[in-house]
Amino acid sequence: MGEPLQALDQVRMTAIDLALKFGPKVLVAIVILVMGYFAGQWAGRATIRMLARFQLEPPVRQLVERIVRIFVLALFGIVALQNLGVELLPLIAGLGVAGAGIALAMQGVLSNVAAGLTIIFTRPFRVGDYISIAKEEGEVLDISLFNTILGHPDLSRVVIPNRRIVGEILHNFGKIRQLALEVAVAQEADLAGALGAIDEALRANARVLRDPAHLVRVTQLADARVSILVGPWVNVPDYGPAIGEVNQAVLAGFRRRGIAIAPPQREVHTLPLGA
Repeated sequence: MGEPLQALDQVRMTAIDLALKFGPKVLVAIVILVMGYFAGQWAGRATIRMLARFQLEPPVRQLVERIVRIFVLALFGIVALQNLGVELLPLIAGLGVAGAGIALAMQGVLSNVAAGLTIIFTRPFRVGDYISIAKEEGEVLDISLFNTILGHPDLSRVVIPNRRIVGEILHNFGKIRQLALEVAVAQEADLAGALGAIDEALRANARVLRDPAHLVRVTQLADARVSILVGPWVNVPDYGPAIGEVNQAVLAGFRRRGIAIAPPQREVHTLPLGA
């Protein structure tokens, strides 16, 4: 029994010596890290207030604020490590080797980050714009380092990795869109009355913008019909509802004026038997 008790006593004495030797340093390091956390939070808020004076996108402000917080916390972390007596040069070398391995294993994530930085600083689109990219379209709800979130017209959300955006053909509609409707009337119909009915329907619709002015013009003269392009401008959220409202209002205006919509024309060719 004497040897085990002696070993336990030796472990206890060693633990006490280590606690007396490193305990105060560990406590001071913890205090330094806590101070670094609050200093980083304060520096981040100060950065946000300073950047509010400039015309910067929210993702850019958030990125700069995070970089400042991480930088301040890293400085306090270095001070804490020096207080513990840790040699920083071997640690930095080890972190460099580990970082290279992590970078190879996370190439897809890093490519998203690089693409996100490109989007944030080149600003091909902004939050609130309506865009079409990578066979998807919708209103830009959020731009982060890793992905861009679009609000789809069916109220769903589309999350696109940033690497799928950079280098692709982007159609940015901005915050307004133009409807591209087509109305066909019979050739014998009152064309001036049809154009007037369309103009009246557009002016009466609250969703149709007054600036830019709406477009109404004859686009095609076929055998038995006259095609009219109807192109009003609306805000992005009003695009879907405005299509139905404008079509309904134009149809009602035509009926009040006795203007007939041209029926579709089809040619049927008959061949004799045995041909």
